[in-house]
Amino acid sequence: MKKLIAPSLLSADFGRLREEIEMINSSEADWFHIDIMDGVFVPNISFGFPILKFIHKYAKKPLDVHLMIVQAERYFERFKDYGANILTIHYEACTHLHSSVYAIKELGMTAGVVLNPHTNTSVLEDILNDLDLVLLMSVNPGFGGQKFIENTYSKVTKLKNLIKTRNIPTLIEVDGGVDLTNAGKLFHAGADILVAGNSIFSSSNPGDTISRLKKS
Repeated sequence: MKKLIAPSLLSADFGRLREEIEMINSSEADWFHIDIMDGVFVPNISFGFPILKFIHKYAKKPLDVHLMIVQAERYFERFKDYGANILTIHYEACTHLHSSVYAIKELGMTAGVVLNPHTNTSVLEDILNDLDLVLLMSVNPGFGGQKFIENTYSKVTKLKNLIKTRNIPTLIEVDGGVDLTNAGKLFHAGADILVAGNSIFSSSNPGDTISRLKKS
């Protein structure tokens, strides 16, 4: 089982973004997690293409770009051009999920689908074999620092069992409220990648926290 850590730059100090990027570069983290919000699909707005371009310039690890936007398909090629390696789109915001997933793959990116906390994993049964990863939200999307939703453990286990039954390589990512108290349980339940924001960037030793999360 993989144990990947993807620090969420939504919780980084944007006044010293270059230093935060270099910290992740030199840590045991595996990916950069980048949340793109449009103020429509979620009640918040986050960074756009200029910031993504800046991150790509200095990042030495894959960019895991999580689109919390409507009509995401309009921007797939542009996200590819700005350095996205992994692109995840919301089930709840996508009308033609199959065509969007295929479009991401055709651009050479890893394709994932995101489920909000209230969305059952059963909605992915007809597309799961085509997905490189599934991102399960363990908080309601839009803001960092929210409390972890406990039902996530059983949701991860249910999805993992389905993946094993089909003998497919689809990865499970979890995002929201991840810290040292629940990381081990999430990995044990079947998660492959954990996104962590506040627990890393509010730490007095972020690199050590990343290392401890990875070893959970």
